[in-house]
Amino acid sequence: MMASRILRPAGKLFTKYSNRASSVQPALWRSASTALDYEQAVLNVPATRLTVLDNGMKVASEDSGAPTATVGLWIDTGSRHETERNNGVAHFLEHMAFKGTNKRSQTDLELEVENMGAHLNAYTSREQTVFYAKCFSQDVPRAVEILSDIVQNSKLGEAEIERERGVILREMQEVEGNMQEVVFDHLHAIAFQGTPLAQTILGPTKNIQSISRRDLVDYIQAHYTGPRMVLAGAGGVDHNTLTDLAKEHFKGLTGSHRDIPSLPSYCRYTGSEVRVRDDDMPLAYMAIAVQGCGWNNPDNIPLMIANTIVGNWDRTHGGGMNTAVNLAKACTEGSLAHSYQSFNTCYKDTGLWGIYFVTEKMKIIDLVFNIQHEWMRLCETVTDFEVERAKNMLRTNMLLQLDGTTPICEDIGRQILCYGRRIPFSELDARIAAVNAEVVREVCTKYIYDKCPVQVGVGPIEQMRDYNNLRSGFYWLRI
Repeated sequence: MMASRILRPAGKLFTKYSNRASSVQPALWRSASTALDYEQAVLNVPATRLTVLDNGMKVASEDSGAPTATVGLWIDTGSRHETERNNGVAHFLEHMAFKGTNKRSQTDLELEVENMGAHLNAYTSREQTVFYAKCFSQDVPRAVEILSDIVQNSKLGEAEIERERGVILREMQEVEGNMQEVVFDHLHAIAFQGTPLAQTILGPTKNIQSISRRDLVDYIQAHYTGPRMVLAGAGGVDHNTLTDLAKEHFKGLTGSHRDIPSLPSYCRYTGSEVRVRDDDMPLAYMAIAVQGCGWNNPDNIPLMIANTIVGNWDRTHGGGMNTAVNLAKACTEGSLAHSYQSFNTCYKDTGLWGIYFVTEKMKIIDLVFNIQHEWMRLCETVTDFEVERAKNMLRTNMLLQLDGTTPICEDIGRQILCYGRRIPFSELDARIAAVNAEVVREVCTKYIYDKCPVQVGVGPIEQMRDYNNLRSGFYWLRI
């Protein structure tokens, strides 16, 4: 029932842009006899209510009247807020939260959650740490109390810390076997080299072996403060009740609304590459990216639309040559790849926009040529028809990814941290509608055309293009 997982930027290609506002539950889409049209539906959604407590903590919720609910704590801290010495402590602390508190042993915690029929989970990303619970609506008070207990009163026993070192080290071995995780860690390490964003979420082995109880306590005191926390709820959650629960259980948090910390130093971007050649591997795992933009940048939506135009593809997908996605059509016709995924990963002040792909060693040159051709086409000749199709796909993907109380709760927590409010989907829809082909071309030219990329290759990558050759492909002579 209780687990710990890592949230990687690549795992959510569209949801990393947190303007994924209000979800529409199935019952809200339809009246008793007829379905609402799209314009009515995006307006006919529950309101997201927000309250700021005296200690700076924010409480936000969307009450849909569902019989179940998700409540969680979104904390504005992750591996980006660590130093080289304590890199990995945020993820280590996430593990320790489930190992018992001053009033509950690990066994008591597990039994209490299971007896409620609830689900308790957590994850760590580069900028956020999250603890959340899924439960029946009537169990929300107990779920909030449990969340407050594990975040504020974890025992952090020495025996549990030593035992968890082994668990995390085994988790690191599993991550090393996930080539997509490996490639994206390399991608961040070279794109933001010498900055906090270059650090991995799990941290290096030497840190895991040396992190002490004092390191964990210091991290909690420095970062688990009221202004950096959001208590979010979705489903059958009454906002006034949730606010009262927050006042009761989190009154010990320090800080005020004036103490919101400043962003860590700007994470500069550096165009570069890394090659990990292993000819014994059957396939090459690669990624190419350019610097993207942050959450609040208005260029984000055109970049998301461009990302949707490039699309995602797997050789098991149907459609063949009839697909409307140009790069997918080229991959199908020439058997250029096993799969590819375009991504638009955003952070507070920067991002990565690019593509991850798996291919055979003899196909690398042809595939990269087609990728660059498609990217240059976005800067030069993308059409209004393509943009309109991508806009519709983007709207659909965003709404589908908000199906259920947990993704809605996640959306609320992330948006409150990033924007201080939750942007209604009707507002987001209007922003998407305002983008046309000319805007996409201008924004893509700004971020792609004649820019220095980052390139990562793992496996049999003998044909991986020389960096200078790759860089020259980001420039077309214009007439």
